[in-house]
Amino acid sequence: MSKNAGFTLIEVLIAMTMLSLMVVLLFSSLTIGAKSWEQGENKIADVNEIAIVQQFFNHHLAHATPQWNDFDPEKDRVFSFQGKKQSLQFVAAFPASAERAGLQLFNLELKKKDKQHFVDVTLTPFFPLSEGEDWFEDSVELVRNVQNFELSYFGLNDETGELVWQNEWLNKEQQPRLVKILLELDDGRYLPEMIVALNVDSSYSNADLESVPVEDVSDTTQ
Repeated sequence: MSKNAGFTLIEVLIAMTMLSLMVVLLFSSLTIGAKSWEQGENKIADVNEIAIVQQFFNHHLAHATPQWNDFDPEKDRVFSFQGKKQSLQFVAAFPASAERAGLQLFNLELKKKDKQHFVDVTLTPFFPLSEGEDWFEDSVELVRNVQNFELSYFGLNDETGELVWQNEWLNKEQQPRLVKILLELDDGRYLPEMIVALNVDSSYSNADLESVPVEDVSDTTQ
């Protein structure tokens, strides 16, 4: 008596069930892998965003140069460095290899657009342009979704003559010794407290600076 070579209904159902389980497991593995990949990319993007902010202050603010805006004798003579709690103006040079070489005026300010805060950087040439050259201004969002952004300045207090932290640095004749940057984003990420040393002029004596350690100075930025 010959036997049938086909599969029984039970065998087909078992095979289909096993195939379904394998498909589900494979899909779950792919989903987990895709999420892990996406989380990894987001993490890298977050780190890069913070790194860009740190590089900006290290590469540009750290090389700020004391300058006077006295090109026009009919206008008041203004010192280049002007700092507030949430805005900052300074002058620094771009390398000769850059598209726009020479001294540039940086304006850094916390702004708001569509209910979101961001730190904006505006860049303009510091010296007057030669005849026939075009005046151009660049503006870029340094970092978006900002929850808190604060600047403070370490230098001589005009009233006491002591080296202290101050929440403004306006209408002075020299740059501060240090600038402290605090930055927190809406998602809870933050820039580790960053302190940038600046070039100072002869109004500071080395003895004064060495005799007052920064970590022992009382904070007056309240």
